[in-house]
Amino acid sequence: MVKAYLRYEAAASFGVIASTQSNLLYDHTGKLAVSPALEDVIIWDLKKGIQAEKWHESGNKAEVTCIARSPNNKDFAVGYADGSIRIWNMETSTATVTLNGHRAAVTALSYDIDGTRLASGSRDTDIIVWDIVSESGLYRLKGHKDQVTCIMFLTAKGTEAEADVGASSDGYILSSSKDTLIKLWDLSTQHCRETLVGHRSEVWSFAVSQDQQIIISGGAETHLKAWKIDWKILGLSLEDLGAQESITNADSTTPSTLQKAVHSYGQIPRQSRDRIVTIKFHASGQYVGVQANDKSIELYKVREYDDIVKKIQRRKKRAREKGKDESEVSEEIQPEDQFKAHMIIRTPAKVRSFDFSTTKNIEKAGQLQILASLNNNTVESYAIPISNNKNEEQAQESSRLYSIDMPGHRSDIRTLTLSSDDELLASASNNSLKIWNIKTRTCIRSIDCGFALCSTFLPGNKHILIGTKTGELELYDIGSSSLVESIKAHDGAVYSLQARPDKRGFVTGSADKDVKFWDFTMTQDKATNTKKLGFIHMRTLKMSDEVLCVRYSPDQNLLAVSLLDSTVKVFYHDTLKFFLSLYGHKLPVLSMDISSDNSLIATCSADKNVKLWGLDFGDCHKSLFAHQESVMSVQFVWGTHYFFTVSKDKTVKYWDGDKFENIMKLEGHHGEVWALAVAKHGSFVVTGSHDRSIRVWEKTDEQLFLEEERERELEDVYESTLVSQMEKTDMNDNMEIDSAGKQTIETLKAGERLIEAMDLGDEERNGWAIYEANKKSGLPAIAPQRSPILMAMGNIEPERYVLDVLKKIKANDLEEALMILPFSKVMSLLSYIESWAKKDWSIILVSRVLFSVVKTHHNQIVANRMMRPMLDSIRFHLRQQLQRQKDMMGYNRAALTYLQRDWKSRNTSDFLDETTLNKPSTEDEKKRKFVQLK
Repeated sequence: MVKAYLRYEAAASFGVIASTQSNLLYDHTGKLAVSPALEDVIIWDLKKGIQAEKWHESGNKAEVTCIARSPNNKDFAVGYADGSIRIWNMETSTATVTLNGHRAAVTALSYDIDGTRLASGSRDTDIIVWDIVSESGLYRLKGHKDQVTCIMFLTAKGTEAEADVGASSDGYILSSSKDTLIKLWDLSTQHCRETLVGHRSEVWSFAVSQDQQIIISGGAETHLKAWKIDWKILGLSLEDLGAQESITNADSTTPSTLQKAVHSYGQIPRQSRDRIVTIKFHASGQYVGVQANDKSIELYKVREYDDIVKKIQRRKKRAREKGKDESEVSEEIQPEDQFKAHMIIRTPAKVRSFDFSTTKNIEKAGQLQILASLNNNTVESYAIPISNNKNEEQAQESSRLYSIDMPGHRSDIRTLTLSSDDELLASASNNSLKIWNIKTRTCIRSIDCGFALCSTFLPGNKHILIGTKTGELELYDIGSSSLVESIKAHDGAVYSLQARPDKRGFVTGSADKDVKFWDFTMTQDKATNTKKLGFIHMRTLKMSDEVLCVRYSPDQNLLAVSLLDSTVKVFYHDTLKFFLSLYGHKLPVLSMDISSDNSLIATCSADKNVKLWGLDFGDCHKSLFAHQESVMSVQFVWGTHYFFTVSKDKTVKYWDGDKFENIMKLEGHHGEVWALAVAKHGSFVVTGSHDRSIRVWEKTDEQLFLEEERERELEDVYESTLVSQMEKTDMNDNMEIDSAGKQTIETLKAGERLIEAMDLGDEERNGWAIYEANKKSGLPAIAPQRSPILMAMGNIEPERYVLDVLKKIKANDLEEALMILPFSKVMSLLSYIESWAKKDWSIILVSRVLFSVVKTHHNQIVANRMMRPMLDSIRFHLRQQLQRQKDMMGYNRAALTYLQRDWKSRNTSDFLDETTLNKPSTEDEKKRKFVQLK
């Protein structure tokens, strides 16, 4: 009989406040922080310091690498390490759109001013422009030779430069890359207009001023570079540029080069010597934030024109006083005159990214707010006071408003332990011990401690004992979050400890080659006259090498000790007499566990193997090559011979110790997995990792069969190789533009579903065509039997069935799905398109399909004369239907304009406020000058 197991599935992930692979953002209110948390995005309430929402996509294991906010303030574009982009809605907390196009991690995202287009840059060096409304890729821009680091739309709409612009109605994109270049792309012609080559090292970030006139860029250099945009030149076509250049160089012997729209403005000095990570302008345009790869954020104030002129005048005056010539002082405005170093915000750890609050009127608010995510899993918010007194040059100190650090560790989680009732979880790292409620997954206690390497709950679940790297044993009371006792137990690191099965003491193993046995005691506290728990050293077992792990057998008969010499020694507990030596591992045994029936011991080692031994004779039952890296921990499920292992290869594995089979592999961690804790009867498993996340894997009722699991793993491998084989080879590497799509397993399946639907439809149509032909010619004709699928769907026509299948394909996958069709199926599809055009079914979708098919198979279609009548019919009917659509839209638009005008004339009256006539209008004042009368 085939044995069935129960499947474990990821139930929860917690402990991550802000992961380091992505930036974080404010929401539009400035009260919430949108923060990356490995594969999820968490919305933190800054004031309360609690999680308000979590954006989790089931099935997604790729880490978040980039986040961008839409101008509509509701949507956020989130880029992932597998190249996908999801548009998340703030109100519903759901992913409304998934866009697949990049072949590597998305590293830069930016919306245009209307929020209808999204530009994305990736590690695969490509830039893709997406249409958010139609949920599809418009085109791919190729030109960079390394990872795209920053991207931004340039538009003159709503700025003073709007009058100067003539040529590009689609706007421009500015992109920077690790190839040291900044490129300016013209979106109306979809080519690279200019390349800026001022940087000598990788360009990591840039920002464009609010008036779209100045670009500030930075890399590994010790200064920032400033560039000016000349919108008059940018608005000229290439012919006009050439004509202008020939006029200016009429008498010159220098070779003619086209005028540059972006030219160097100068340099801005900065304090930090580390490479730039982020540069941002504040929404008001009055401040610039610059963050390097260190513990500070530099703030620059943008001076107004009058202040700059005054500064130049003061410079001249000083030159006069020193007796120098005034003409030596340049009257040209330099970037360091315009951008003045205002203050440096110091942080407790390295800054990963920062964001300004969206408040434009900072004078009214009285302060500037900055949100920063730090490399030590913390989110902090800072307030910088803004003085209204312009003469007050001295910047005031910044203050920390909020800090979110409670729900996560500052460093790797090195040890996990569960209470005896599986209600509480203790996790410990360097300097921090946290107690979690397993059901709610919230941190209920946070206690400062030493560098913890091992831990255990003591009987009663009211105390926790941890062993540290410096050799101390620290006993903590959970109720009062206090240190009860700390003893220097060993001269080396305490690598392992375990409570005795009789609950009267515990054992510790250390790098000082000692195994020490301790008993619990109750001592009278003289100050409070209450009894408190303590422990006393009873005896010591000297070993020949450093002790890495100690384990009792559940019946307390035996004690197993693993040493640095790669052996495991087993002793009798009562007499400490030597019993067995287990040797066979090539590298030290890092962890071990004994089954609940005292018959098996599992050892896991740095040699990537797990060995199972019998405790009666010490014979090795099986050696399993378990992981691709060192196996860090092993633990049996109580009452069974099933066990779990965790490894530095980021995986958790579930094994059968009787059949020596791997039952299943649990993937999800993004760093080395250090710690493991298994619930008493295996109802759930908890793992802790280098990525600072704690993951809970719960046992489900779903049955699992080993053969099916192996088949599924092979299918996954086949599918991944299939997609990479289907991926288009770049025939036009020199072209700057390409299609935005990417072959995925979803597009392959969508194409196959469409082929199956057309096969079924063709069979149905051909059957009826033969029947009609026989009927006309007077031959015996039998009506063909209808397809059961079409009957089940409401006795629909085959054309309707094929169209329904086509509609179910995602807009972003449509073009790639159509690429899969062989030419014979394309001809069949064109016959369906003719039917749909005649019947006026989904004309917009049909037009898009036709355009894609004709573009892909143009040469074969042109060469086939038989298709001429069909194409003529499609052209006639489609144009007719599109004209109808156009007329309808024009009529509706005119009607809506009339209704708007009519409503305004009947519902509003203009009253001009006399007080505002003489008062200059500010940006934040309400634009509306009327009130509603009923």
